[in-house]
Amino acid sequence: MEQTSTAPDGAASGGMSAKTRRGALIAAIFLMATSAIGPGFITQTATFTTRLGSAFAFAILASILIDFVVQLNIWRIVTLTKMRASDIANAAIPGTGYVLAILVIVGGLFFNIGNIGGAGLGLNALLGLDPKLGGSISALIAIGIFLSHRAGVAIDRVIVVAGLMMIVLTVYVALVSQPPVGDAFFQTFLPSTIDFATITTIVGGTVGGYITYSGAHRLLDKGTVGIENLGAVNRAALTGIAVTGVMRYVLFLAILGVVASGVVIDVTGAGANPAAQAFQAAAGDVGMRIFGAIFWAAAITSVIGAAYTSVSFVTVFKKDMTERARNIATVIFIAVSLFFYIIITTPPAQMLVFVGGLNGLILPIGLTIFIYAGWARSDLMGGYRYPRWLLILGALTCALTWYMGYKSIGPIFALLTAA
Repeated sequence: MEQTSTAPDGAASGGMSAKTRRGALIAAIFLMATSAIGPGFITQTATFTTRLGSAFAFAILASILIDFVVQLNIWRIVTLTKMRASDIANAAIPGTGYVLAILVIVGGLFFNIGNIGGAGLGLNALLGLDPKLGGSISALIAIGIFLSHRAGVAIDRVIVVAGLMMIVLTVYVALVSQPPVGDAFFQTFLPSTIDFATITTIVGGTVGGYITYSGAHRLLDKGTVGIENLGAVNRAALTGIAVTGVMRYVLFLAILGVVASGVVIDVTGAGANPAAQAFQAAAGDVGMRIFGAIFWAAAITSVIGAAYTSVSFVTVFKKDMTERARNIATVIFIAVSLFFYIIITTPPAQMLVFVGGLNGLILPIGLTIFIYAGWARSDLMGGYRYPRWLLILGALTCALTWYMGYKSIGPIFALLTAA
């Protein structure tokens, strides 16, 4: 069986210093968090908060709980097997790794088209640039990062700095918008409306498709693998989930404050940018600039995360890919995404909502394979007895995501043709 455990960033699983391991864990946390809090999630949050009001809090809670089960299982199994997700799938159920890789790569491509569009919308709000031009500039910046001789270090630093900036600015807008916190808290647990298509889309935008594997594959590339690193990996996964959970809820509250005040937000027009409208209503022109900075940071980190993770699945077709070859493939992936972004006429905001739903439909396929591997293939993990309680939660979550996907596949694809 093929066990890929190379560490192209220079780390090795054995003899890793505490500083190196801490850096690897922080990089994985922020790659997962910024991938999960991309322009798609921001746009989805604005769109669905406008439609559902405080009831959308339940979807946020559902996404966090699903995120907890999915990420903890994925991170642990990748760490224990020292293999990429597609290699784990092939070893567990021959042939499924190729299917999973194709689904993730295609889903990542669609998502990256939306991410580049999000970067364009961000620079439009921040600097007044045409969205197509802003998206092109942002894609070229991402390409420059991967062409750097120290691409691994550059990726980690850009993602951490941008992630921290997003958090600080969003908290500020949430305080300014003065949301109805009491009603939001109540409907977090007892919603007035439950919409499966909404939950599937928000789950897909935060833990579906490539996002599921971004942090785990970063750990693998850093060499933070094996049972000796399992405790640290568990803590990192939980920290990443906590960071994304808090950020999701704060962003929801920031937009809810605007919606609850009676401001009408356009979510369907060709030029609709619901999150921008909400931030401007909350804090005027300053709010628009803050939105631009947050949205661009979310988009550029997601462009990097989507491209990096999607290309990491290419290794299932070519086992001996060097780090340099992967970086070149990543550059090509971003360039292709940019090409389709330029020629596609679907409004960026609408595309961002659709791709979240698409990745939500991909999620249960990969999760099913991983849960099976945890149950039946302990040999892939060196004989480690995987916690049954975590597998049971994984199986229940898997069944839930299949059901949600079945209930919402029609509404999700209808987003592409919605007026």
